[in-house]
Amino acid sequence: MAITQDSSAPLVVVVGATGNQGGSVVKALVGSDKAYRVRALTRDPSKPAAQAMAALGVEVVQANLVVENRTGLVTNFFEHLDAARELAEGKLFIDAAKAAGARGIVWSGYASPTKVSNGKYPNIVHWESKAAVTQYGRESGVPFVDVQCGSYGSNFVQPPFAPVKEEGNVYVLKWPVGKETPVAFIDVGSSDYGLFVRHVLEMERFPDGEEFVANAEVITVTEMAEQWSKGTGKSITLKPISVEAFKQGLEPLKLPPLLMALFPEFGLPSGPIPPGVGPLRKWADFVKDEDWSKILA
Repeated sequence: MAITQDSSAPLVVVVGATGNQGGSVVKALVGSDKAYRVRALTRDPSKPAAQAMAALGVEVVQANLVVENRTGLVTNFFEHLDAARELAEGKLFIDAAKAAGARGIVWSGYASPTKVSNGKYPNIVHWESKAAVTQYGRESGVPFVDVQCGSYGSNFVQPPFAPVKEEGNVYVLKWPVGKETPVAFIDVGSSDYGLFVRHVLEMERFPDGEEFVANAEVITVTEMAEQWSKGTGKSITLKPISVEAFKQGLEPLKLPPLLMALFPEFGLPSGPIPPGVGPLRKWADFVKDEDWSKILA
């Protein structure tokens, strides 16, 4: 563990530190052999996750970035489902970091689906807002790196991504994709996403303007199903459905259904794993360690 209060150590401020990606960054920094001062920003310092970080020497600070609170720092599209608001809050975050004299910003964004699809899918708003924040950050004058995140392993333990039981004790994946559609997988609940961020921070030169995609592996849907079956002892296969049918399962999660249509046509965000990043937990590791007893009952 390399967390310190020594003022000579670099200070890393982690936004949304008790969330999936923020928590992963803190874990990775705690596990580094380099010394860091870590300031974890969270809306609720009383959370068990925040208290556990404080016990490790992390400085936990209450902060909340919303348009009504210009001095806090966190964005969460799915709390308000408002792309314009997320863009405004992302800009506030960058402005606050710049005003504080940050030497570099690491942001987790996404590519613009409108640009990726040449205008075919212009309404995936929660990706468009993140792409706009990325552009704003690149124009801020502060060295800026975008570390995108692959598909969360935790997505696949809940509807509509989890397997659905059918007759004959067979489980199917009702997704609007083909069998060879690639998935850039990452277990974001571990330190794996944070290892990519830590790599950026520990490079000899802060890679201003560059983009990374945190993923442990790129695996096809067929390979996922095969490893899922092997790891759980259940028969799991893909049963492709239409985007419209899939939309019904997405409505409770407030996710734009066109996102799944984008993947097989134009691919997923993915990229090479930088040398020295790892070891990373692959899909087979995630399947083996997850408790599927209730999901595949």
